[in-house]
Order: sequence, then C-alpha cells, then structure tokens
Amino acid sequence: MKQHYDFDKMKGEPNLYLKQLKQPITIRLDKATVAYFKSLAGELGMPYQNLINLYLRDCALHAKKLNLKWLP
Repeated sequence: MKQHYDFDKMKGEPNLYLKQLKQPITIRLDKATVAYFKSLAGELGMPYQNLINLYLRDCALHAKKLNLKWLP
C-alpha cells in the first residue's frame, strides 16, 4: 500500500445516481399517522421514512387526488 496517493490525476466520472438523490424536508404528521407507518414498516422490514416516500411517490405517479369536502 502506498504511503501517499495523488488524487489530482484521477479522472472523475459523473454520478449516475445524482437524479435519484432525495431532498430533505421537515413535515409535521400526527402521532397516529407516524405510528401506523412505523408499524407497517416494521412488518415489511424497512425504514418508515422510506415507506412514506414510496406511498407518496405512488400517489404522485398515478396523479391520485384526495377527495375532500369541507363542511360549512
């Protein structure tokens, strides 16, 4: 193993996953919603944040809209 490596001569390659990077946000969810996703994520063996992201991505890809009517 070399004592010193010269990285200045290294040829860089573009990051193929750059478009897939996630944007960190802050979102407020009620405790019951978080508990639901944590429970479901535990059953599936995955982090609950990833599960929420997958659910929201599915909604966006299929242009799902919430059918919500406010009562007067």
